[in-house]
Amino acid sequence: MSVGAQRLREDADRLRAGAIAKREDPALVDVAIAADTQRRELSAEVDALRAEKKARSAEVGALLAAKTAADDPKVVELKAASQAIATKLVGLEERLAAAEGALDDALLRIPNPPDLDIPVGGSEANTTIRTWVPKGHPPIGADGSDPATGAAPEHDVVGERLGIFDLERGAKVAGTAFPAYRGDGAALIRGLINLFLDTHVRENGFTEIWSPILINEASARGTGQIPDKEDQMYVVGRDGFYLAPTAEVPVTNLHRDEILNGAELPIRYAAYTPCFRREAGAAGRETRGILRLHQFDKVEMVSFERPDDSATALEWLTGRAETLLQRLELPYRVLLMATGDMGFVQMRKYDLEVWAAGSKRWLEVSSCSNFGDYQARRMAIRYRAEAGAKPELVHTLNGSGLAIPRVLAALLESGAQPDGSVKLPAVLHGYLGGRTHLLPTSQRSEEHTSELQSLA
Repeated sequence: MSVGAQRLREDADRLRAGAIAKREDPALVDVAIAADTQRRELSAEVDALRAEKKARSAEVGALLAAKTAADDPKVVELKAASQAIATKLVGLEERLAAAEGALDDALLRIPNPPDLDIPVGGSEANTTIRTWVPKGHPPIGADGSDPATGAAPEHDVVGERLGIFDLERGAKVAGTAFPAYRGDGAALIRGLINLFLDTHVRENGFTEIWSPILINEASARGTGQIPDKEDQMYVVGRDGFYLAPTAEVPVTNLHRDEILNGAELPIRYAAYTPCFRREAGAAGRETRGILRLHQFDKVEMVSFERPDDSATALEWLTGRAETLLQRLELPYRVLLMATGDMGFVQMRKYDLEVWAAGSKRWLEVSSCSNFGDYQARRMAIRYRAEAGAKPELVHTLNGSGLAIPRVLAALLESGAQPDGSVKLPAVLHGYLGGRTHLLPTSQRSEEHTSELQSLA
């Protein structure tokens, strides 16, 4: 269960309002209430019958202990009554199990209500919290013109010049939106992953996790992918596993069914995984190059927090993602997502969008979310505030820190030079062997020829 039967009874109006705000069916709240009522009624009947059966058995035991014959009419009568109760119990327990299943299913389909201050609406209601632009960068929305081309090129054009994408062969191997990278493209992705992990672990205090990328149904249900996004996940053949859509799923589930030591909170993890999602959008400008993919790389931040600390933790987590974009010298903005655009399981969510100079638009590269106790209830992740204290649900949070493809696209567009090279931000130089630029294939061929001539 995710919302919880007690909250269902105590806060039904808030749950209905939250469902409406998230454009989900509020009638599920009433379905769950009806199932809960039936479950409690049946549970009371089952408990009463079990007590009655136990009493009858005790009476039989007492008579037999007093040397009453097994075929004594009183003993026979009590045994018959006990058997009748047992038969009735079988039917009631089946009905109780069905009612519990119906309740669990309904609760899983009720979304996490958003914080009360979240703007109501779809993407049009998203609110820009802040925008950051590197020193000396032209105002956002300017055409990014340069002397050679009059405008910054889009990332797929830059990638072709550099020879770093192999999208056609990637499609041959797996299908459309499964990219292959070569040479500097592969090195740059590896450099970005290492930069992100190094920053999170060495500076931000995260523990690095190398997690499975296959997840079972319980893990997918725990973080809310099932039932909300089940149709967007890849199912792995006969074994019934799913490919992880994000490291959030395996990493958060590491503590499923555990009671954590409150003295150890917060627990914060950073993990790199490839991510797999079936839905990659319609064809056209939105999907050109590497903007929308079925397989992509991402570093994820996951945090387990005390409930009173989770609101502050979300701001801190968002700031860690922002630091990376600032070091990459990429303009970005932070959006507070509206109720209809924030997702099924989030109670508060920020999106970070980077400015792409060539396509002249904002590209999402990170989402940072506070789930409250919604995921923890599904996964039974609790903590003890102190020794001997009653276990309480933790709050879970996560954030992309960062998603690689659109960061790469923005770097290619913002760093494109008139001679066809791409200037790299200083923070990446050490991750690419001291190189400051990526060179187009034509220049690399010329350099190679010069090296050979010098060796002759």
